[in-house]
Amino acid sequence: MNRRLLMTAAFAVLLAGAASAQDLKSYSYVEVQGGAQLTSTNAPMDKLITPTAALSFGHYFTPVVGARLHVNAWQSKSGFKALDQYYKWKYVTPDLDLMINLSNLFSKSSSHALNVILLGGVGLNYAWDNDELKDLNLAPELTPLAWDKNRLNHNLRAGLRLETNVTKPFGVSLEVNANSVDDRFNSKTNDADDWQFTAMLGLSFRFGHKYRKSEPAPVVRKVVEPEPEKVVEPAPVVEEKKEPEKKAVVKQETVKLHKVIHYAIRVSDNETPSAIMKEVADFMKQYKNVKVQAVGYADKGTGNAEINKMYAKKRADQFKQDMVNRYGVSGAAITTDSKGDTVQPFAENDKNRCVIIDAEGTKEVTVYE
Repeated sequence: MNRRLLMTAAFAVLLAGAASAQDLKSYSYVEVQGGAQLTSTNAPMDKLITPTAALSFGHYFTPVVGARLHVNAWQSKSGFKALDQYYKWKYVTPDLDLMINLSNLFSKSSSHALNVILLGGVGLNYAWDNDELKDLNLAPELTPLAWDKNRLNHNLRAGLRLETNVTKPFGVSLEVNANSVDDRFNSKTNDADDWQFTAMLGLSFRFGHKYRKSEPAPVVRKVVEPEPEKVVEPAPVVEEKKEPEKKAVVKQETVKLHKVIHYAIRVSDNETPSAIMKEVADFMKQYKNVKVQAVGYADKGTGNAEINKMYAKKRADQFKQDMVNRYGVSGAAITTDSKGDTVQPFAENDKNRCVIIDAEGTKEVTVYE
């Protein structure tokens, strides 16, 4: 019997058995695979192994029956043992495969640590870039297919998969396949189909699990005799006490601001607008009845008392002048003072070259009394 007919009959038997399995759930998955392949020919096997890779998208319609679109590609190799000559070419094989989960087929449970899956399918194979064979300069009658441009041919596949539990999002698989392709695949002619064998490890991501909903339990209705009506006495009328309405009263609330501007040694002006100065200006514009006090200081670790008194005063006066000139606030609301180095507000010497700003204003707050 022709081997193609044998494979077709085997798939039909598997499909018939799977149709009787219990439909517990379905899911989809995407998988990447990588491994090695071997195309059988008259040459040592260890010289024919080449890398291969695959990408597939699949769906299980029941716990037993699934299908996938599988694309396998990379590189294949053949040769002549007597001449010790070998050559490579590239190929790609898209297949539509049927998958039968044998673990679920012969078990009532659909949860297993390891699933054994039988698969088979059909597709197309395209091979190209066989220039290495042409470069061997063999007689054309030995390799007449080397110059055959029609290298698109059929692919029949059967294989076996071992994969981890499908209830987890990620899974690992080991897959071994046998592919029957046309004699043109390896550019050598022997009047029989070529065989390509692949072994690959895969990583898959499963999604879209759907579980069969259990049938609801039948509802048992009891006939309940109506109870005699009870005479309900009317409840006493309770008059609600209304809370007196509260009046809105506007009050003035005090708000305060405390900031410090530090200076380098022998510096009393601010060459560029300071973020702190802008914050003080915004405070003065936002609230009412604002009063600002700016007190200048100098560090005791440098200079002398007379020089430090002069720098401290200049820092406070310059702050006021910058606030008026740069931010347009009222100078009448700002008072200045100078402590020289007689007061050291900070423990660290250099931080005492500063102006300390204390501002106070009012804002209106509505309260209900």
